[in-house]
Amino acid sequence: MGRTRKGPLEGVRVIDLSTVIAAPFGATLLADFGADVIKVEMPKKGDPLRNLGPYYNGEGLRWPGLSRNKKSLTLDLHHEEGKEILRKLVKKTDILIENFRTGTLEKWGIGYQDLKKINPDLIMIRVTGYGQTGPYAYKAGFGTPATAFSGFTYLHGYPDRPPISPSFSLTDYVTGIYVAFSAVMALYHRDCHEDGTGQYIDVSLYESMFRMMEFLVADYDVTGNIKERTPGLSGHSAPAGNFLTKDGSWVILVTSSDKTFERLAKAMGREDMLTDERYYTNSERLKRFDEVNGIVADWVKTKTKEELQKLLDEYGVPMSPIYSIKDIFEDPHYKARENIVEVDHPRLGKVKIPGVVPKFSETPGAIRQIAPDLGEHTEDILKNLLELDDETIERLKEKNVI
Repeated sequence: MGRTRKGPLEGVRVIDLSTVIAAPFGATLLADFGADVIKVEMPKKGDPLRNLGPYYNGEGLRWPGLSRNKKSLTLDLHHEEGKEILRKLVKKTDILIENFRTGTLEKWGIGYQDLKKINPDLIMIRVTGYGQTGPYAYKAGFGTPATAFSGFTYLHGYPDRPPISPSFSLTDYVTGIYVAFSAVMALYHRDCHEDGTGQYIDVSLYESMFRMMEFLVADYDVTGNIKERTPGLSGHSAPAGNFLTKDGSWVILVTSSDKTFERLAKAMGREDMLTDERYYTNSERLKRFDEVNGIVADWVKTKTKEELQKLLDEYGVPMSPIYSIKDIFEDPHYKARENIVEVDHPRLGKVKIPGVVPKFSETPGAIRQIAPDLGEHTEDILKNLLELDDETIERLKEKNVI
């Protein structure tokens, strides 16, 4: 099969009825790989994501990277005409992604059961804080509270200080990956199985994080242990953590297996630790976590960052400098992998945004267009996709439906 610039999701149409980060990020991932994503936004207001910081000259800098490859259709679903336009779009759509509070679309007459009557093959992905069922289903849910509810926040920080939340919208982005993952699984089921059909998928913010907590669940169930706050990977492997080099650079080093520790010990010239009963297995080293980390910290202080990286790379020990965004911009590996790309923006000029990942050998994703201005594609979609005439479109404008 020849290489093509068309993504693997070419021909799949998605309605992005969501706002802010988690669900829209999932839609963007689909768009990066060829899906035709129509973002539905409120006229004159748009997605609040457009106005989230950081800013430059009043322009939100998140929007270009998080909303690329989409078309923007303004549509007010509070009007019956707006709902009718959505219903017409649904007839021509594979996937609809929404993140209204549980029950909202049902109140408006455009819930899953309503839309399924129009298009039985429709896949609807519903993103909320706590899911569509359960006693908390109707609660408002944002990423930071959901992170705390998942058990993630409780683990982070120092034992003698308050818990700390991630310094960016981690849960939203993880949930966005689940959105894209759910979409392609549902497409496969619908299109590749004889009994395949449309369905709805219930994605919650807190569950996206809780799914990664299996080490907590089994430990508490079997031993009753409540894991408390610790910095880094304390409690999993030793040595592990942040270390300061001779030239004042912070690096992170982890030995998650005894084989890795063996390589580290040889790099340090401490083969004696491999036969010492206090250190020769991870379970024994964990009993002396601070002591083992201290031995490594003292050794790391004798090396510059470059010397340490070269030596540990030779021995196959996982270590990395702790990068700032400035370091990332200057790193040759990021450049070689095209992790940062430059696009033209109508007001910002040239602006750099994250590249497309993962890398497909035959059907790679691409940035086909920059993030849209509000309502940029409204007339095109209504006229060419839904075949509305100019008079109808003008009337919808006058009534502020679009």
